[in-house]
Amino acid sequence: MQGGTRKVRFFYDGIFHEILDKIGLMPLPPYIHETLRQKERYQTVYAKKEGSAAAPTAGLHFTEELLDNIKQKGVEIANVTLHVGIGTFRPVKEEVVEKHKMHSEHFYIQKEDVDKINKAKQNGKRIIAIGTTSCRVLETVADSKGVVKPMEGDTNIFIYPGYQFKCIDALITNFHLPQSTLLMLVSALVGKEEMMKAYQEAVKEKYRFFSFGDAMFIK
Repeated sequence: MQGGTRKVRFFYDGIFHEILDKIGLMPLPPYIHETLRQKERYQTVYAKKEGSAAAPTAGLHFTEELLDNIKQKGVEIANVTLHVGIGTFRPVKEEVVEKHKMHSEHFYIQKEDVDKINKAKQNGKRIIAIGTTSCRVLETVADSKGVVKPMEGDTNIFIYPGYQFKCIDALITNFHLPQSTLLMLVSALVGKEEMMKAYQEAVKEKYRFFSFGDAMFIK
């Protein structure tokens, strides 16, 4: 056992994922205590590949209709994949932030999506990431000038205040848990003081936090 995780070997007859779908439970964040009876509620409408331990929750706000409306306004939509790991929920317990060991997650981005992003940057348009997951992929594959390239691999990028963003210009994301790497990421984008103001406003207006909560647009 390392870092609170275990390796398990399964013995089975049949197709593994079909068996898991029948007997398994949807992996949910620790702050969700109710059983999720409709599994599609914890899935984005544009999800394609199996592999994540959790949904990229900022994407839960988007419907097929909303995506169509966005496209009609002339917005190009590019897709990236990052298999969210269970380490996403692990709080930062180190006194010195740099000592926190970031979990590794598998990602890939295809050429057609890379071309859309690079073309947008060349034309002076903004790159808006939907969620910290997409942000982490783009910041992993971007060079110092913000140019991205097709790639598949694993990333353990840790974004916290002081980080200089290379690719994204803005971010749509939910309100995150205290002491989380996700809260540090958004603070790196807008500054800790501005982020705290946003959270104070959210508490005042009784916004919903975390997975099924409200989203914010920051830049």
